[in-house]
Amino acid sequence: MIDDLLIETLAYGGAGIGRHQGKAIFVPYTAPGDRVRCRVVREKKRYVVGELVRLEVPSDRRRTPPCPVYGVCGGCQWQHMPYAEQARWKERIFSEALRRGCGTEGPFLPLAKTDGEWGYRSRVQFKCGQSAGAFVMGFYRRGSHSVVNIEHCPIAAAPINKALGLFRNWLPGAPRPDSISQVEMAVDDENGVRATVHCLEAAAEDLGAYLAPLAEEAGLSLFLQSGRKDSLIRVRGDDNLWIRPLAGSDLRLGYGPGGFAQVNLEQNRELVRSVRKAAGLTGRERVLDLFCGMGNFSVPLALDAEEVVGVEGYPPSIARARKNAAANGVSNANFLVMEAEGAVSALSRDRAFDLVVLDPPRTGAFGVTGELLSARPKNILYVSCDPPTLARDLAPLLRGGYELRWSRPFDLFPQTYHVESVTLLTRRP
Repeated sequence: MIDDLLIETLAYGGAGIGRHQGKAIFVPYTAPGDRVRCRVVREKKRYVVGELVRLEVPSDRRRTPPCPVYGVCGGCQWQHMPYAEQARWKERIFSEALRRGCGTEGPFLPLAKTDGEWGYRSRVQFKCGQSAGAFVMGFYRRGSHSVVNIEHCPIAAAPINKALGLFRNWLPGAPRPDSISQVEMAVDDENGVRATVHCLEAAAEDLGAYLAPLAEEAGLSLFLQSGRKDSLIRVRGDDNLWIRPLAGSDLRLGYGPGGFAQVNLEQNRELVRSVRKAAGLTGRERVLDLFCGMGNFSVPLALDAEEVVGVEGYPPSIARARKNAAANGVSNANFLVMEAEGAVSALSRDRAFDLVVLDPPRTGAFGVTGELLSARPKNILYVSCDPPTLARDLAPLLRGGYELRWSRPFDLFPQTYHVESVTLLTRRP
């Protein structure tokens, strides 16, 4: 046990950090200025992971979390801090990650804050299970796979919370409720709601028959999934949800079940606006969009470019991107089913790209950095959801002839430590 530990700073991952006997002590759910008592749960040579036992003296940079299961559910890490404090630390932690990880001093632009710290999530996965013989629906308990039962999630969009209430009423009386492991819900910019119920294959037919009339009455699109994404079955409703990536524009992009869209639709518009502005296209450029998904960046960029080529390894997303381009009258975007690794080299042989945009998953895109250094596009725009892998991937590019023009964090995930970012690199002469 460690008594009277002063929390001095915050780490990427959300934990507060204090020091005791020469070691850094990481304690989740603490804030700078707290004095705490904590229990040691894991000890390494240079640091200790602790568990908060008691808040001895609370920091003046704290607030009361509004969620009744905060700290029990593993979803949020920073509800105990006011949003302005969260934003300040996200900005600081992001710049520190890049300084340490790739040695750059920026420039770092201010965090793009959100106007809505609550009710922003447009996609949520609710876990399902049995507890003492009763059906429960909510989120995994922190550090386990047991389900914390919830009635409302304060960071979920209002239509999702409404749908949560419906499914909490429906599913206990469903055929084989014990076969249901998860319900994924999503809402779009037109308030359409889609639910995908994950269940055992043996129960899918009866479950679909039970839920179909209920979903129809509620106006929900409903899908069942009993394994990988290729097991998806449409029960009723439209396959697509629709997002509007450009504010004040009629541009409209659809994505199907199993596809990807950012969870914060309002901040996604700010992200797309920033990428489009940073690209500075004049109508003469050739653009490559790696990890393009359903065209979130590709289609808007095609409005300003001579040609855009989008690359994605998931075939349904490419099919959807092609339909999105056609539906919006975009004829200068070509979408290919390819893995990102190898795409830059293969597609640059006949004509070079002026700009490469990449928006990889959390694991980053280290495998394509060598190809980028060989192909040497004039500009690279890297959209990242993970500062450590961003720093890792930027390091060889900065050593290999690129200059960091600026990097900016975007807050798409209030109440958590997660941060999105856009970084502009320009090839040095």
